[in-house]
Amino acid sequence: MPIEPRFSSTRRILRCAPFSALGVAVLTLAATPARAQSRPPVDSGRADSERVTRAQDVQRVRVTVTRDAARSPLELPFAWSRAAIDDRPALRRSGVGDLLLGLPGVQVQDRANPSQDPRIAIRGFGARSAFGVRGVRILRDGIPLTLPDGQTPLDWLDLESVGRVDVVRGTAAALYGNAAGGVIDFRSRAPSARPFAIDARLWDGGGLQRGSVLASGSRRDTTGVVQGGAWLGSVTRTTGDGPRQWSHLDATSAFGRALATVGGTRFEVQGTRYDTPRAENTGALTAAELARDPRLPDSLNITRRSRKAVQQSQLSLLAARGNGANTLNASLFVGARTLDNPLPFAIVAVDRHVAGGSLHGAFRTTQWSWPVRLGAGIDAQRQVDDRRNFENCSTLAATAPATTLCPKPGTERGAIRLNQQERVGGLGGYVRAEVEAPHRVFASAALRYDRVNFAVRDRFITATNLDDSGERVLSAVSPMLGISWRARPLMSVYANLSTAFETPTITELTNQDNGAAGLNALLDPQRTRTAEIGVQGVLWSRLRADVALFRASVRDELVPFDVPNQPGRRAFRNAGRTSRQGVETNLTASSSMFDIGVAHTWSRFEFDTYRVGAANYDGKVIPGIPAHLLQAYVTARRAGWFATVDGTASSRVSADDASSVFAAGYAAWNVRAGYTTPRVGHVRLEPTVGIENMFDRRYAGSVVINATRSRYFEPGLPRRLTFVMRIQAE
Repeated sequence: MPIEPRFSSTRRILRCAPFSALGVAVLTLAATPARAQSRPPVDSGRADSERVTRAQDVQRVRVTVTRDAARSPLELPFAWSRAAIDDRPALRRSGVGDLLLGLPGVQVQDRANPSQDPRIAIRGFGARSAFGVRGVRILRDGIPLTLPDGQTPLDWLDLESVGRVDVVRGTAAALYGNAAGGVIDFRSRAPSARPFAIDARLWDGGGLQRGSVLASGSRRDTTGVVQGGAWLGSVTRTTGDGPRQWSHLDATSAFGRALATVGGTRFEVQGTRYDTPRAENTGALTAAELARDPRLPDSLNITRRSRKAVQQSQLSLLAARGNGANTLNASLFVGARTLDNPLPFAIVAVDRHVAGGSLHGAFRTTQWSWPVRLGAGIDAQRQVDDRRNFENCSTLAATAPATTLCPKPGTERGAIRLNQQERVGGLGGYVRAEVEAPHRVFASAALRYDRVNFAVRDRFITATNLDDSGERVLSAVSPMLGISWRARPLMSVYANLSTAFETPTITELTNQDNGAAGLNALLDPQRTRTAEIGVQGVLWSRLRADVALFRASVRDELVPFDVPNQPGRRAFRNAGRTSRQGVETNLTASSSMFDIGVAHTWSRFEFDTYRVGAANYDGKVIPGIPAHLLQAYVTARRAGWFATVDGTASSRVSADDASSVFAAGYAAWNVRAGYTTPRVGHVRLEPTVGIENMFDRRYAGSVVINATRSRYFEPGLPRRLTFVMRIQAE
């Protein structure tokens, strides 16, 4: 009998006919006359009554996440979204889930665990992640946060300095290469137009305290060689105990950027520093523990003192030249990360160094009867990890006798188990061509080649532990075809055939279930082909609609599982073939007093052919992904006062390949209300009070796929009161 926690009664939500949504949207948009209004840009500091309409929003929006020159998303054959950060005031910004709420096809599973990043999935890609982000390409201002092997640690991303988020919701290996089941580009806030301004926020809730100060400024010099200088700096500190036992967090991050135009070329320098001396790992629960008290920890994580300590730094240089349709962009970055990570099965210590760069450009020519856009680029990254694993001797008392594995009783770090250097190099290049046909039809094609080299140099060689050094090269050619028809000035219909190529990460290749060191020679990359159609546009100048249908076929899907008798250790295997199909619907509306957004995702993801030993999983649902996911928000504003309600409702989620364990469906809602005071001198205050999970639902916000010891469930946040004070001065 399937195991399913019974603490949620939300089973009748989300009963809709998803495939009818596309037809309704197309007919409605086609029948609606375009009413684009030409108005000057609205100053963000004006009264609420002058808020810009959705029609003006779409006309002014320009995106570069598709590696083209900045242009309207209505001309691109992609499912594209921009996070509505400004529509939901007083966000906590304590996790990426705060910023990505309300995007169709995007699922963020918050683990309420300081030691584990939230799991981000786009159309199911990334749902298998044991830690960090997998299968989704993450960028910051075009600089990849994703490593060349496809993994992305997100703990060091400074969210206070993020101004907007652009998302490509489909497979995009033809442009971005490895691990591009979707693309998320976090864009930094623009510096203040004034010479100096400060934006400070204090947040308190559920035992955690967070304080941040962001300062920025600009100068408007338009003469001389150096023009238009600007800068921004942000410092954030988070400390306290989370809602669950064994979830203390102590973290400090700093981010800075400086911009200037020199001789017609726009330069930008960015620097990031992140320091977390302690982030405790509270672990997952059984169904019985989750029903009894979601604040409980995994007791083994306490006895083994599971946690992590991280330091990370990165320096980036960006340069851009050109205007309009002709652009040339280049970037270079270097970074380092140290990790000390006691886990129940071992203590993992990693010293990482990364470096990379990219060069890509695009131009438009009208030499032929139909205008043509051409683009090309090259990306290179290198990652070097010095990894050592030690025995975890935290349970051995100081008075206990010494053993071979724990030669110094009372010392947490025991004998060395693994010592190796892991190197990953990624090199990829792409070309893209687009023809602007009559009747505002844009037809495009792209092709990319990627080569990812994995190498392990074994440094722990004894008479009983032979040399496990090795090397693997994984490569792929990734094509894409797309077409977009801008049927009306504010409406477009598009379709594409695209691909994704995803290698195992270096951690997944070296974590073998038999305990051997070196690289797993049997684990292959997964490859995806996707067909997609969609429509997006604006109705009645204020309502934006977005509907997309997709179907994907995946070969050799990477599936995680817990290694038996080794708690906390994950390994991976390939499934034969899987199929994914879904419908994504998004509606947003804006007026002088209200902002409303609703996003619904219907997914049907299944194993087509998948066998493990004698077990046959053909026809079983892919774990970690709900069939229905609904997210919504409503914000009301009046005379400085504001109130916002947002929520997430999910159908049940399978937690294992056999579909024998499920996390129940749930609905959780948050509410915030505050007041923006009139400016007194140069200072303005904005106090806000909020309630998270206001009905105190007990639910699993995330699942550990194929877990051992029946610990499948990672609890969502319990109800808690929050307070935010924002201070702006200029």
